Amino acid sequence: MNLPTVTETLDLYMAEIQKFDILDPEEEFKLAVRFKKYGDMEAAERLVTSNLRFVVKIAHEYKNYRVRLLDLIQEGNIGLMHAVKKFDPYKGYRLISYAVWWIRAYMQNYIIRSWSLVKIGTTQTQRKLFFKLNQVKRNLEQLSLDHPEFREAAELLNVKESEVLEMEQRISNRDLSLDATLNDDGVSLFIDQLVDEGMNQEEQLIKAEQRALVRRNIAGALAKLNERESYIIRNRIMTDEPKTLQEIGDTFNITRERARQIEKEALKKVRLALPYFDEDSPSASGELALQS
Repeated sequence: MNLPTVTETLDLYMAEIQKFDILDPEEEFKLAVRFKKYGDMEAAERLVTSNLRFVVKIAHEYKNYRVRLLDLIQEGNIGLMHAVKKFDPYKGYRLISYAVWWIRAYMQNYIIRSWSLVKIGTTQTQRKLFFKLNQVKRNLEQLSLDHPEFREAAELLNVKESEVLEMEQRISNRDLSLDATLNDDGVSLFIDQLVDEGMNQEEQLIKAEQRALVRRNIAGALAKLNERESYIIRNRIMTDEPKTLQEIGDTFNITRERARQIEKEALKKVRLALPYFDEDSPSASGELALQS
């Protein structure tokens, strides 16, 4: 069974919310009073469901911000429910006139949170810039200003030119999630377009065989060492936290210099057993570490 696409899911959602009647002013007032005075949850539900289609309409205003429309609608619905909770029917205006501000606020907060890991729009001025800058730039372009300057945009928005420049840079460099969809089918992801530059199965097998051979050779080389030499190699080369020469000396009651000499002799023996072994190379010490 194929899952519905994003477009199909949205169509199903729209079909469902169309079933809820829009309330007339008198009925809306009565329901709002019932909820405010008595906490009637059924009244609150009817107030929410009757305005769901307005949330969708508002969500379409933000579709150019490259966020999923369904996610915007969900955030807007949360804003609508919050508005119903705060709504005072005795003020004399309709619920949607009050709720639109909460709906927009939740949608805008979601867009800003989704835009970048770096916080933007944390002040009222920055939020204004984030949502108004592109509109102002388009208006300037329509006035035959092919390349409007930041100074002109700053004057229209009543902010500093440096603030306009900073927001332009932030808007232009949006984070991209590898789990984001390429289009509205909800199936194709950006991560699917990445080229796998890793080794193929044949190369992995060859690498595994080479490592197994190195392990056997290292095991044979270590068998040729005496107890002190083996201890020094294991605790100086074959560990992520190597001991100092002084610590080695203290262990065997010898001087630091003598410990260095034993280490040198031990490495010579290992080198003879492994002609390609280089104690200074990361790969050599890494292969030795596999034996610890």
